[in-house]
Amino acid sequence: MFDQGKSGKFDPGPSRRGGKKVPPAQPVSRQERMGFYADRLARALNLLATLSLRYGLTGLDAARSFAFSLSGQLLAMTFGFILIVEAVLVIPSLAAEQERWLDDTMRRAEIASQAIDTSVENTVSKQMSSQLLSSANVLYLAIEDGTRNYRLFDPNTVVPNQVMQLRRPRDNPIDDLRYLWAPWKTLMGSEDRLIHVQAPPTVRSGQMIQIVVKAEPLKQVLKSSLLNMLRVSLGISFAAGVLVFAALSGFIVRPIRRLTKVIQKFRSNPEDPELAATPSARRDEIGQIERELASMQEQVRNSLRSRARLAALGQAVSKINHDLRNMLTSARMASDRLSAVSDDPTVAKALPRLERALDRALSLATNVLTYGKSDEHAPLIQIVNLKDVSEAAAEDAGLALTQPSPETVRFILKASKGFHLEADPEQLHRLLVNLMRNARQAIELQPNRKSRGRITLTALKTADEVLLLVADNGPGIPEKIREKLFQPFTSSATPGGSGLGLAIARELAQIHGGDVRLAATGAGGTTFEIRMPLRG
Repeated sequence: MFDQGKSGKFDPGPSRRGGKKVPPAQPVSRQERMGFYADRLARALNLLATLSLRYGLTGLDAARSFAFSLSGQLLAMTFGFILIVEAVLVIPSLAAEQERWLDDTMRRAEIASQAIDTSVENTVSKQMSSQLLSSANVLYLAIEDGTRNYRLFDPNTVVPNQVMQLRRPRDNPIDDLRYLWAPWKTLMGSEDRLIHVQAPPTVRSGQMIQIVVKAEPLKQVLKSSLLNMLRVSLGISFAAGVLVFAALSGFIVRPIRRLTKVIQKFRSNPEDPELAATPSARRDEIGQIERELASMQEQVRNSLRSRARLAALGQAVSKINHDLRNMLTSARMASDRLSAVSDDPTVAKALPRLERALDRALSLATNVLTYGKSDEHAPLIQIVNLKDVSEAAAEDAGLALTQPSPETVRFILKASKGFHLEADPEQLHRLLVNLMRNARQAIELQPNRKSRGRITLTALKTADEVLLLVADNGPGIPEKIREKLFQPFTSSATPGGSGLGLAIARELAQIHGGDVRLAATGAGGTTFEIRMPLRG
């Protein structure tokens, strides 16, 4: 143990490590210190350059984004328009400043010229002439006073031929342009330029007074005035621009940004009712946009719900599709056996119609029997005889083809003999069946009907399309469902109807490149127009 309390002054002695003496540290040279500091400075500058580049690029991107944004464009346009207005105000103000300076100089010259009137024989010495010209700050002074003319001038002064008229009304646009251009001509003129001015006197008597002045003093005054005007104009422009921008930002930009965010959120999840736009009480265009957006969102949500129901219906139908197809196959086999064993003429007449219905039902079941589940296949275009396909569709729609028939609604075809068109026969058949069945059901449900129902198919050809008009003498379509006539599940007025007939008919026409529309409706009946492109 060490007893440091009894020891005197501590002397560590030479350091030891491993029993060997460690040499003392060598002093650092000036060159090494300079290298060390230079290395540290280079690292610091490198870090500063990296940070400057990073934040500089970030700031540049932010500035570019702001410049191309609606706020940046509004700010630029506001400053631009205000600067244009200020420039329009500066130009006449500068012209007025030059005219005021020349008018003051002219007044001083008039006052100085009155010394000639008090002189003996209206003459002054050369020294007095120089003093008068110097006091008026002019190089030449001439007075026309009836029969007497006076002149004070510097012999070295050359009077310019171009004379500027002062104190006279400007009667035409040319004079106005010269008046506005005069100060700019002075500002852009050389240092030794002289200005010859002529005006009627106002301080003294006489007809006319002329002076010649150096343009340089006026030029300095105009420069000073222009700088003051620009400084004030820029200040006013900045203040007005900020106020206008703040007003536009509050009334236009912010509502548009809010609407943009609502649209973006709505796009990500259109079925969420909490993301609906909340219209404000504004009655201007912004308020109208908000209300229209809210209405559009509600329509989109309703459409999505309708599509969801259709998808659910398609899934349900697809589950029973297999069983339904088996049932229809059994019914088809039963009809075949019935046709083989029965000699009844009524049965023989009805069996072809039953077989066609079963074949089409089997085909629809194979393609998934629902509008909401499956899309229609591309049409297989063939040359179709309208008489054959329309009468088959009329039979399937429950219409009478002849006069003595148990059906209550008669079918009439108005088309030229051998009328044909290019279409998919199966899809054209379904299109006509849907329209004819809807018309027949509307006629049969019409209360207190006295005349027999009638459905007429009229066929026409134009230069580039085929027109098929399906007209009935039913009660017409109620006005409240006309706007949604072709929307699925919304247009059925028949008890037990699905509301898919017109939607299917339009889809079948559109995949042919045509369309179905309501041509006319009223108390006398309804007419649907089918347009099909003329091919070949």
